[in-house]
Amino acid sequence: MNTRTPLVAGNWKMHKTAAEAAEYCAALRAEVGDVNGVQIAICPPFTALESSAGALAGSTIQVMAQAVHEAASGAHTGEISGAMIAATGATGTLVGHSERRAAGETDAQVAARVRAGLDAGLFVIMCCGESLEQRDAGETLTWLEGQVEAGLALVSPEEQERIAVAYEPIWAIGTGRTASPEQAQEACAHVRAVAGRRFDGAALRVLYGGSVNEANAAELMAQPDVDGGLVGGASLKADAFAQIVRAAL
Repeated sequence: MNTRTPLVAGNWKMHKTAAEAAEYCAALRAEVGDVNGVQIAICPPFTALESSAGALAGSTIQVMAQAVHEAASGAHTGEISGAMIAATGATGTLVGHSERRAAGETDAQVAARVRAGLDAGLFVIMCCGESLEQRDAGETLTWLEGQVEAGLALVSPEEQERIAVAYEPIWAIGTGRTASPEQAQEACAHVRAVAGRRFDGAALRVLYGGSVNEANAAELMAQPDVDGGLVGGASLKADAFAQIVRAAL
């Protein structure tokens, strides 16, 4: 029996000012403030972390950053450290989203950034996923194995409660094309098995991301190895995101 608590996180990407985020958070709080049994998180841009955390203070909805740098401080123009994230009131961060990887983030950097997030006391959602070319070539599982092993290389078994892995096929992010429930299940089960070489795989939460919306969320999250979702565009409206959260119950 699956006793893992579902996690549904909304990645806003480069959307919403601090004021817009606070307004959204008030609306989301009204929509899902009474929901139990699902861990809920939003991932605003850095400039809106503090206003979001303030608007959600006292609620169970968590605020997480979209990325963290591996260094604690230094000459890293435009980057954000774990301590800076924590100082906003945020309690977690994404690491290794495909859009970041496409901009040059390597497996080694992902591992170092996972470590930096944990060292700052943050919960980490580490992303992995294959391109359409890799899927068509039958390389999906091999690719995921490499990403998961590399990304979790610096995490101790004792820390696994502070990490989740999000499987996001690159070909399904922002395209409107979604992995089938069977594809999502196969990939998430493989991620769990690979992570299980280092951790208690049965306890690790594995999320699906990639054009998740109100229409497909329930079917995707009903799969035995899918423990929630990392939601992109559909998380930008509080009512739509609330429907996805409730689909995880």
